[in-house]
Amino acid sequence: KRQYQRRVHGGGVAEFKAEFAAAALANFGSGWTWLARRPDGTLAIVNTSNAGVPLTSGLQPVLTCDVWEHAYYVDFLNRRDSYLDEFWKIVDWEFVGGNLK
Repeated sequence: KRQYQRRVHGGGVAEFKAEFAAAALANFGSGWTWLARRPDGTLAIVNTSNAGVPLTSGLQPVLTCDVWEHAYYVDFLNRRDSYLDEFWKIVDWEFVGGNLK
């Protein structure tokens, strides 16, 4: 299956969060949205379906968000946008930074 990929451009944290959330909202059905590093060191926002992972495309996962319905259906009344707003409150940025080393 083809993965959605979008190159991450320079900008602030707010811009990154908005781009990541837009990709996650556009991820149809069950899957994951990732921040991944390409072999050349650039970053990409990647959507995968079902059990897909960036590793199978030669990308290194840096951050992921579960957008399967089970992640947000009960607590957020099936509102993926509200789930994504809350997602940022639990991101361990130290861990994410470690994945970039």
